[in-house]
Amino acid sequence: MTTASAELLAKIENKTACIGIVGMGYVGLPLAVAVFDAGYEVLGFDVDPNKIECLNNGTPYLKHLGDDFSKELAAADRFSATDNPEALKDADIVLLCVPTPLGTHNEPDLTYVLESTQAVADVLRKGQLVVLESTTYPGTTRDEMLPILEASGLTHGEDFFVAYSPEREDPGRKSESTQTIPKLVGGLDDVSGEIAYSFYSRVIQHAHLVSSAEVAESAKLLENIYRSVNIALVNEMKLILEKLDVDIWEVVAAAATKPFGFQAFYPGPGLGGHCIPIDPFYLTWKAKEVGMPTRFIELAGEVNQKMPGIVVDRVASALNDDKKSLRGATVLVVGVAYKPDVDDIRETPAVFIIEDLIERGACVSYHDPHVQDFPKMRGHDVNLSSISLDSNTLSGFDAVLIVTDHSCIDWDAIALNASLVIDTRNALAGCNDIRARLVKA
Repeated sequence: MTTASAELLAKIENKTACIGIVGMGYVGLPLAVAVFDAGYEVLGFDVDPNKIECLNNGTPYLKHLGDDFSKELAAADRFSATDNPEALKDADIVLLCVPTPLGTHNEPDLTYVLESTQAVADVLRKGQLVVLESTTYPGTTRDEMLPILEASGLTHGEDFFVAYSPEREDPGRKSESTQTIPKLVGGLDDVSGEIAYSFYSRVIQHAHLVSSAEVAESAKLLENIYRSVNIALVNEMKLILEKLDVDIWEVVAAAATKPFGFQAFYPGPGLGGHCIPIDPFYLTWKAKEVGMPTRFIELAGEVNQKMPGIVVDRVASALNDDKKSLRGATVLVVGVAYKPDVDDIRETPAVFIIEDLIERGACVSYHDPHVQDFPKMRGHDVNLSSISLDSNTLSGFDAVLIVTDHSCIDWDAIALNASLVIDTRNALAGCNDIRARLVKA
């Protein structure tokens, strides 16, 4: 234990440490609230000046988090927000919560990780702990980040410390919060791991220390690959059972009555969010580096990625049964967020479905109470705004396609007034009176 590590541990224990959080988005902002609630001083950093202005003014920009915390942070002496990376020198612990997207060929894009690491390296001083929270392939923290930080001339394990602790945020989930979701922690050495664990165990109810950063990096990938593979399995089974005229939703419910050996996963129009559609490819890319095939993971990716196209095919088939062509048909997409009850459109399957519908000649509108205007996305520009729903509006569409089942949507109105509904989420299952022709997809 060096002088630098001992002093940092003391600051963590007496809560005089300043915690810098790089990236104030879906991961960094809830984490900032948790760290603040634990009694630490928090410095929020983001390159987006609009976010910094909102944070300093107490204006919320992530709706699922509510409004109260924004005003509380803005009014507190223990919180500040900045877009000046020089301010990170004042942080004793720096947590990197930045995106890890894919490149054009499904290769890992570590641009944000490397740029933020360099920003920290430029102001790195003795006694700082740097933790990466972004999902990535095993070895990123050690092989990609550490050399950048060591270029500062300081010595890792003596002067500064590095660890990895994967985010496990699930926007919109009510049953858990950042504080209650167990936190994995793995250091690049034992001292770094112990320091990181000491910090997180004071912020999160249950922190779990593993032997290395690589174990923590791999565990996060396994969590999301597990979900991807099982969703692909049930999606493929849905396609088979449709041919056999068997309802996949009833089948899953029946299988879920078994109290062991089965966990329910549900079919859908495709994967969304920043984790499941992206994270598996980080491992497949790394596996190629060591000459290992990942056929199982890649097959799951293929199944899930083709679901939006299958949904559009189902819309075309349903319209054909009504003696209508998809070209020229009016289609209302209900729900464009990637999951229920949030405004998060990252990697949403709705964007692929809407683009495919438009390309095939349909006239597309959408309704989503959480997404008033469809924002520009990397590689996508859907220039549409949400329309309101009423009986006249619904009856005027040739088809209503349910992509996201927000709880605030009036499903009974859709069931009663639409002429044709293609339901990818089993959203109308609770409606007692369904007058629309219902097609499950």
